Amino acid sequence: MLSRRHVLLSASASLALVGVARGQASKGPEVQLNKAFDDFFNQELDESPELATSLGLDKGTRAAAKAKLHQGSLADVERHRRENTAQLARLKGIDRPALSGMPAVNYDSVLYDLETTEAGNRRFNYGDGSSPYILSQITGAWQDVPDFLASQHTIETAADCEAYVARLGEFARLMDQEIERVRHDVALGVTPPDFCIDGALGGMKSLHAPAAQSTLVTSLAERAKAKGLAGDWTAKATKAYEAQVLPALERQMALLTSLKGKATHDAGVWKLPDGEAYYAHALQAETTTTMTPAEVHQLGLDVTRDLQARADVLFRKIGMTGGTVTERYGALFKDPKYIYPNTDAGKAKEINDLNALVQGMQSRLPTYFGMLPKTPLEIRRIPAATEAGASTHYTDGSLDGARPGIYWLNLRDTAEAPFWDMPTTTFHEGIPGHHLQLTLQKQADLPMLRKAGGFGAYIEGWALYSEQLAQEMGFYADHPDWELGYIHDALLRSGRLITDTGLHSLRWTREKAAQTLADTDGDPISLATQEIERYCVWPGQACSYMVGKVTILRLREKARAALGPRFDIRQFHDAVLLAGSMPLTVLEHAVDNYITAHRAA
Repeated sequence: MLSRRHVLLSASASLALVGVARGQASKGPEVQLNKAFDDFFNQELDESPELATSLGLDKGTRAAAKAKLHQGSLADVERHRRENTAQLARLKGIDRPALSGMPAVNYDSVLYDLETTEAGNRRFNYGDGSSPYILSQITGAWQDVPDFLASQHTIETAADCEAYVARLGEFARLMDQEIERVRHDVALGVTPPDFCIDGALGGMKSLHAPAAQSTLVTSLAERAKAKGLAGDWTAKATKAYEAQVLPALERQMALLTSLKGKATHDAGVWKLPDGEAYYAHALQAETTTTMTPAEVHQLGLDVTRDLQARADVLFRKIGMTGGTVTERYGALFKDPKYIYPNTDAGKAKEINDLNALVQGMQSRLPTYFGMLPKTPLEIRRIPAATEAGASTHYTDGSLDGARPGIYWLNLRDTAEAPFWDMPTTTFHEGIPGHHLQLTLQKQADLPMLRKAGGFGAYIEGWALYSEQLAQEMGFYADHPDWELGYIHDALLRSGRLITDTGLHSLRWTREKAAQTLADTDGDPISLATQEIERYCVWPGQACSYMVGKVTILRLREKARAALGPRFDIRQFHDAVLLAGSMPLTVLEHAVDNYITAHRAA
């Protein structure tokens, strides 16, 4: 699960690749385009110290970035809006008809992002661009920064430790800026639903731990000790944590507590100012299509019907014939033979078994892909301090392999992760899903801005397509229970089309949406409710998965029909992946380019 503007990349190679793009550019519009992309990218680095760290660029002339976090005040939000307007004007000043091939794909991808952002900025004066709520159970610095510091802020020297401590102070500053923005939005009539406030407060209370038990302190202390770095880093981190982070966190908790009286139980964004238009915009931004809520809803119903029919066939293969598909999934969830002990040892065993699965998939990749990822993949548990409100997800690694790609698995309760459902999750988050796609994007011959950008419908659509690809690769041939896991997760994504539009367009309650989702994929109501609460905060995003997958499958069949015996699945995958993440409307053109090139070959 990744945001629409998820950013990747790594350090040394990134600057070199910008130079390559410039050197290869022809005269005129391509030169202008690459110069604009270079400037846009450097501007993003200036605005986001976190990006500089993620890419490994927080050194040399950007070394100061390692001690900072981005600025998040209302004034900063307005500045970012002006920057987007200026970038859009500059891009539109380039002669688009003079571009073709990949330069045209690059232009159209960036143009789509800038225009979509501009339209949202002009109409809506609240939220953060992807969520209407600055603080919720899944949004806010309280949720993002601890994971960022633990997984991406590297510790090699004493200076890195000092920068980490400085960032604890920056964390406090950013939380106070968020308070300013929440108050601004509340004055406009934008308050999170009551259950989202409760979820945020629950997560914040878990984060509000004694220093000795806080990962914000222990992460630095443990890594500094492992590197043999002199200094009492526990004491320094504790001082910043207790003097700055905890008071700021307490101020956010007090603010959210004060909003309980204003919060309603209404789950959809229709209740917000210009709410119907907000959802229409969110759906377009997240799916990168022109599909209406009604069309998305109907797609969900159609796909669900087909998937449940396949599930029935598979259940019969394993001897489960009684009850509805939903009831049989419910029984499968409770089958003890698939559930690991809910202990540290049991959780470690599950991760080890999934690592073995990854190795098996790696051996089959060359048959389906021309280029393979260089960066290694690791599977790790989400830290206990943040697992209550966190979802299983992937964070990308560096190009040089110094930081691996990480598939973060939520194992708060192993009963929520029965093994029959875990192969497809691993293929989605790891390979051939997010890890393969995002790593190959970094390895591709693309301008830096394209390497660093991402569109959720493409990224999540590819990962969901990868789940079906695993089936086509024969991974489930001898494991109908594993294929039931694949069908289950596909049902989750088709159910998202139904329930996301239900919440935000048809004005369903949280309870109706949760029950509908549980009835679709057989999840326990507790898991379905957690899913629905995410959709309430991040409208439209849940629809990106299945819309993206359906589009990739359609384009694959288009290429197969056009090329006939010349069609090669490896070439098709390389054409899609090495063109980088893009809007689905632009992907159509990229595949057309691939078809034209191979017809002429």
